[in-house]
Amino acid sequence: MDRRELVRASKLLSRVLRHDPARVGVRLDPRGWAGVDELLAGCRRAGVRLSRAALQEVVDTNDKKRFVLSPDGTRIRAQQGHSVRVDLGLEPSTPPALLYHGTVGRLLPAITAEGLRPMRRHDVHLSPDTATARRVGARRGAPVVLTVASGRMHGDGHVFRVTGNGVWLVPAVPPEYLGEPV
Repeated sequence: MDRRELVRASKLLSRVLRHDPARVGVRLDPRGWAGVDELLAGCRRAGVRLSRAALQEVVDTNDKKRFVLSPDGTRIRAQQGHSVRVDLGLEPSTPPALLYHGTVGRLLPAITAEGLRPMRRHDVHLSPDTATARRVGARRGAPVVLTVASGRMHGDGHVFRVTGNGVWLVPAVPPEYLGEPV
């Protein structure tokens, strides 16, 4: 697949596996998994030709490692970012002292007043480093990276979980745990 086809396939998979499985007629199980054969057949019915090899290429080359295949290769799911109800089965984890959140400047007044909220997703996504947070924030404009006092939050009883691709999840970040942009 060329780069453009990979991006298009990745966006479709994000839509289907995170937000709208009915778009191609698939169902996610309670842990967010879809059958690979069912997904490929659904894509064909929706007019998108995606082979098993192309699907594997999307999984392997996605820069954010958004998708994961089951060990036997028969199921696929998104690692995080769902707006549909799923339980990823992630255990609580102790975060590092600091995590980072990428955003854009126009959102800073609301974030400063209300903290970070999950919006249409289940959790707030935090990055382990500033470079990743900057890439996340750049999707919507000039990025701003906020520091999150995750160690202090955890000590105060907030529950963190980490996905297989290193994204930290927390239900919300109250404003008192946010540092100045870096």
